[in-house]
Amino acid sequence: MGPKTEGSRVVRRDPYEVLSVTRDSSDLEIKAAYRKLALKYHPDKNASNPEASELFKEVAYSYSVLSDPEKRRQYDSSGFEALESDSMDMEIDLSNLGTVNTMFAALFSKLGVPIKTTVSATVLEEAMNGTVTVRPLPLGTSVSGKVEKQGAHFFGVSINEQQAQAGIVVRVTSAAQSKFKLLYFEQDVNGGYGLALQEDSEKAGKVTSAGMYFLHFQVYRMDSTVNALSMAKDPEGSFFKKLEGLQPCEVSELNAGTHIFAVYGDNFFKPASYTIEALCAKSYEETTEKLKDIETQILRKRNELRQFETEYRQALARFQEVTNRYSQEKQSVDELLKERDSIHSSYTVSSTVTDASENGASSSGKITSEEFKATSPSEEGNSDGKDKSSKKKWYNLNLRGSDKKLG
Repeated sequence: MGPKTEGSRVVRRDPYEVLSVTRDSSDLEIKAAYRKLALKYHPDKNASNPEASELFKEVAYSYSVLSDPEKRRQYDSSGFEALESDSMDMEIDLSNLGTVNTMFAALFSKLGVPIKTTVSATVLEEAMNGTVTVRPLPLGTSVSGKVEKQGAHFFGVSINEQQAQAGIVVRVTSAAQSKFKLLYFEQDVNGGYGLALQEDSEKAGKVTSAGMYFLHFQVYRMDSTVNALSMAKDPEGSFFKKLEGLQPCEVSELNAGTHIFAVYGDNFFKPASYTIEALCAKSYEETTEKLKDIETQILRKRNELRQFETEYRQALARFQEVTNRYSQEKQSVDELLKERDSIHSSYTVSSTVTDASENGASSSGKITSEEFKATSPSEEGNSDGKDKSSKKKWYNLNLRGSDKKLG
């Protein structure tokens, strides 16, 4: 029925109710419910039903809340008021944007703004009807190609019981750094294929890549949009949200048989270049064990960071408190010392010496510079005084001698 409007305020339904899941539902159950409803209400499939578009948006919004661990916790504790609705990231269908909007989306993507795109309903419809062309992709081989924007190339990977038990890896890379999606389809009861998994390409060094790992243990993907939004909201604390983008892959193992994968062109204006390969994990046992260990460590580290964030915030608040006090105390001490120096400076006569000397005498008991010279020991008792006296006597004697001769 879609969200209702009361005045200027949008009244939303409970996300759990929208997706028909419970509060105890796992991430996998929530993701599966979302995929099912998103396909059901996709606008391309419901051109004659105007309500489908609103329902599709409501499903996407509900999933954006429940798929994010932090948003889900906030909603569970305080409802919609705890969420910033304008920051909710939505998946968009590029095939419906039009040229101008697609250009803006491409620009923002180039600037580093994460934009989630959804698979075109045309591709999903063709897969559901079973009208797509499926090329074989044997284990241990790779295939390269170019797929048109909003188009898909389908591949069939056949595995036996031993290969299924060992585990399967399907990876796609692009040396041209094209944007693409790696898709996995499950066989539908009607003979078609329903989208079950989706991995968006991520930049990894000089290439873009995406992979699916069916190794009998939980493997996680990293949703970069969560990190980007955290960085925008709180650059200093974004480190603590770095691992919140971990999303569990819905399928961890495959049964013997043929499985359908597809490479979807997610570029905005041009085809996507790619190389897809399918591998049996039997040849990579040591690598598989390392991945299992790393996944466990990362998940444990995410839980540790959630606890450490509380300690860090408290310590940071305390640090800011003592830093503010340090600044206040420093200012207070500087002001007291300045006032003390000013008081000390008032104990002086130097400021009145010049005025008193201009009058030729001391005033208020203060000694002038002339009086100081007259009574100075250097004028009466030092060696310079004696020399001046001797010179004066010698000069007088010479004068008297000269007088006698002239007489």
